[in-house]
Amino acid sequence: MPPTTKSQPTDPSIAPELDSLEQLAAAIDACHGCPLWERATHAVPGAGPAHGKLMFVGEQPGDQEDLAGVPFVGPAGKLLDKALVEAGIARDEVFVTNAVKHFSWTPRGTRRLHKTPTEREITACMGWLEGEIRLLRPAVVVCLGATAVRAVLGPGVKVLVNRGRFFKTDLAARVLITVHPSSILRGAPEDRERAFAQFVQDLAHIKEAL
Repeated sequence: MPPTTKSQPTDPSIAPELDSLEQLAAAIDACHGCPLWERATHAVPGAGPAHGKLMFVGEQPGDQEDLAGVPFVGPAGKLLDKALVEAGIARDEVFVTNAVKHFSWTPRGTRRLHKTPTEREITACMGWLEGEIRLLRPAVVVCLGATAVRAVLGPGVKVLVNRGRFFKTDLAARVLITVHPSSILRGAPEDRERAFAQFVQDLAHIKEAL
């Protein structure tokens, strides 16, 4: 099946028909499955090695990711990179993606402020996320924050109660829960060092699982 282009709007129902991450990324780029695409600069598919053992799932692209079309290149991505180094995980072995592929935002003056994705937006993108997991077949999926946990494990699983724990789902045999690095950046400055250390401790469980 040839890659889909912007001139051919798609929705996530075609994900099972696609047999490469490149085709999936092209289809995500043309997705009109929910209204978020109308105000986005780019769709942001996952990025990383096609046969990586680790997949990290965040919430949605931020402002910088929307402009670049690449996930985890903003402040939260840089903090994730630092945490991976401290946890002894090679960044170039990690596939990063988001539960929602377009930036959900609200204007404030000239700024575009993050807006938590709705249930409709999470559901609209599920086919893309499932397609990425199906093609990558990671040994471990790491859910970063509540939106990722909701997409992968369902609404009944709470992040703070279950962080650092592994779950098993139909999508992946090992799913680890932790916070999103953006939550550390939003925290009080005096709490960030402790919060970052706990985040690194959560990620250290990955090496044990592998």
